[in-house]
Amino acid sequence: MHKTALAAACAALLLSACASTSSSKPAASATEGSKKVAALTADAYPSTYRPIPSAPVLLAGATVLDGLGKRLENADVLMAEGKIVAVGNGISAPENVIRVDARGKWVTPGIIDVHSHLGVYPSPAASAHSDGNEMTAPVTAQVWAEHSIWPQDPGFATALAGGVTSLQILPGSANLIGGRGVTLKNVYSTSYQGMKFPGAPWGLKMACGENPKRVYGNKGGPSTRMGNIAGFRAAFIEAAEYLKKQEAGKDSGKRDLKQETLAATLNGDILVHNHCYRADEMAIMLDLAKEFGFRISAFHHGVEAYKLADRLAAEGVCAALWADWWGFKMESFDGIQENLLLVDRAPGGCAIVHSDSGEGIQRLNQEAAKIIANGRRIGIDITPEHAIRWLTSNAAKSMGIDHLTGSLEPGKMADVVLWNGNPFSSYALAEQVYIDGARLYDRADVRLQPQSDFLLGQELMQGDAR
Repeated sequence: MHKTALAAACAALLLSACASTSSSKPAASATEGSKKVAALTADAYPSTYRPIPSAPVLLAGATVLDGLGKRLENADVLMAEGKIVAVGNGISAPENVIRVDARGKWVTPGIIDVHSHLGVYPSPAASAHSDGNEMTAPVTAQVWAEHSIWPQDPGFATALAGGVTSLQILPGSANLIGGRGVTLKNVYSTSYQGMKFPGAPWGLKMACGENPKRVYGNKGGPSTRMGNIAGFRAAFIEAAEYLKKQEAGKDSGKRDLKQETLAATLNGDILVHNHCYRADEMAIMLDLAKEFGFRISAFHHGVEAYKLADRLAAEGVCAALWADWWGFKMESFDGIQENLLLVDRAPGGCAIVHSDSGEGIQRLNQEAAKIIANGRRIGIDITPEHAIRWLTSNAAKSMGIDHLTGSLEPGKMADVVLWNGNPFSSYALAEQVYIDGARLYDRADVRLQPQSDFLLGQELMQGDAR
C-alpha cells in the first residue's frame, strides 16, 4: 500500500468514526424522560485511555488467522494509526513502516478474556485487597467492579505475555446480582481509567445456583434455589417500576445507584453475564429474562451448557466455558470434556474459552488446544482458524465490542499477537503483542516486558532474605 493509499484509508477510518459518533447522539427533540433514561448509563468515571502512538507496522509472510474463520498463508498484516489497514498477500507498505519478518510464524487477533478477576482479586492473594465480592446483600447492583481494580496487579503483565489484549473484569459470584463489570485494554496505567476500554458497554454480573444460597442462607436468605429466583424477580419488578417512572419523567429527584444499573439492564444498555452451571437453571434464567424483557449475553462456566446448546444458539446466547474444569461442587459435577464442542456445533452457537483464573488467563490458547484435542478424540476435527474464534471474535461479541476488536479487519483496533508457531501447539509462545498498533510486549526485548510497580525490587528483597 502506497503512502497515498494509506492516507486515504486512515482518512476513511476517521470519517467513519466521526459518523459513528454523530449518529449515537440523542436527537434534539428527545423528551425529558428519554434523557433521564439515557442518563442511567452516564459515566462519572470515563476512560482516559489513549493509544500509544506508533509508526506503521507490517507483519510480513505469516500464517494469519483473521478471527472470523479464515486462514491465509504467507500473508501480511498492515497496522497504522492504531487500526488494521490491510490483511492479505503482498501488501505494499509506506516507506516509514516497521517491517517484521513473520515467516514461519502465526498472527491472530489479540485474545479477549470475557471472565477475569484480575485487579479485584490480585496477586499476591491477601484479604487486604480481596475486593471482588460485596457480600452485604444478595443484590448489590449499585457497586462497580472498576472501583476495586488495583492496576498494579502483576497478573495484567503475565496475561499480556499470554497474548491477552482486552479483558472483562467482573465482580465475584457470591450475590444474585453482584454489580457492574468493566472491560479493560491490557495496558499499564496508574489508574483503572487509563485502562478502561473506550466505548465498551458495562456488563452486569449475576449468579444463580449454589453460591448465593450458601452465602446468604444464614444471613436472611435466600437459602434455596427458589429463594434465588424470587430474589431476582423482586429486584427486576422494582427496577421495572423505576424505569417506568424515569421514562415518564416522574422520578423523585433522588438518585438510586442500584436501580440505575438494573433499569439500564432492562433497557438493554448493560449486558448480562450470568454465572450458571446447571442446564435446568440456565433454562429458568432464560425464562426469567423473557419475563422481564432483558437478554442474557452469556452464561459463564456453564458446565452443563451442552444439554441446551440448541436453545442457547436459537436465542443468541453465548456460553463462556472452561476446557475441562468440573466436579469441584455438586452443580459442576455433570461436566464433560466435549461441552464447548457441542455448544459450538449447534447452528449459530457462540462458544467462548474463558479463564476465571489469574493463572489460566496466561495460557488461554492452550486451554483452547485441549478442546481441539478432545474433539479429535471423538472424531470432531477443529481447524485453528475456527478455534481462534473462541478466544477472540466470540468473546468480543458477548461483550458488545465486536464492532471494535476481536478480528483482523480493516478499521478495527490493531490488537494483534505474533506467535512463534501454531498458537494451539503445546510449544506456542506469544512473541510480540500489539495493542492499537503499538508493540507493548516483546519476548526478545526485556524493555518491552512490562512489570508491575509492586514487583519492582522484589528480587532484591528475596535475595536479602536468603
